[in-house]
Amino acid sequence: MALITIIIIAVTVIFSLRAFNNYALFDRFKFQPQAITRGKQYDRLLTSGFLHVDMTHLLFNMLTLFFFANVVIGFFARHMGNDIATGSVLFAVLYLLAIIGGNLLALLFQQNNPNYSAVGASGGVSGILFASIVVYPDLQLYLFFALPIKGWLFAILYLGYSVYGVQKQLGNIGHEAHLGGAIVGLVFPLIFAPYLFEQNMIYILGMLIPIAVLLVMAIRARKN
Repeated sequence: MALITIIIIAVTVIFSLRAFNNYALFDRFKFQPQAITRGKQYDRLLTSGFLHVDMTHLLFNMLTLFFFANVVIGFFARHMGNDIATGSVLFAVLYLLAIIGGNLLALLFQQNNPNYSAVGASGGVSGILFASIVVYPDLQLYLFFALPIKGWLFAILYLGYSVYGVQKQLGNIGHEAHLGGAIVGLVFPLIFAPYLFEQNMIYILGMLIPIAVLLVMAIRARKN
């Protein structure tokens, strides 16, 4: 495991564990739209990604990050002349941007909802997962840790379900953060390796369909 992965996991675990028993800390740093727009506490766009509601939530996100971190670090390192340090930096930048991107999308859809709040590294983890899939569309994943599924198919189903979740506000899940992080993860590798779009065009276009639906939803929400 790369050092940067250990650092991110360690910081997230420590911060989350502290907040489990400290509601004031949890409340101050969680994602809350009106605290950001009215209170100008913009740090919540990032800090909320290092908080979790419970140990299961924390464990699931950190395990997923652990499994896919090296895929992304390795890709960036190879693309930058086998420079692991640069690959690690780009991985960290992607992870943090995916957290912020996920929360910005949540802010777009939930800015007028005073009851909305969210925490979790899901946006960042989605960014890393989707970067892995963009680079390796045939990557083998396991749905519910048992059912084998190709990365590109998982990505399309995941995006489609998340768009539906945003529209219907399904469950106590931050679908917007998942989507925003996934979009960042989809785009970020293409900036450094544009050839990936041509190489994996069919898969990427398939992923863009649910995102286009989301864009239409966002435009309609702004008009209303």
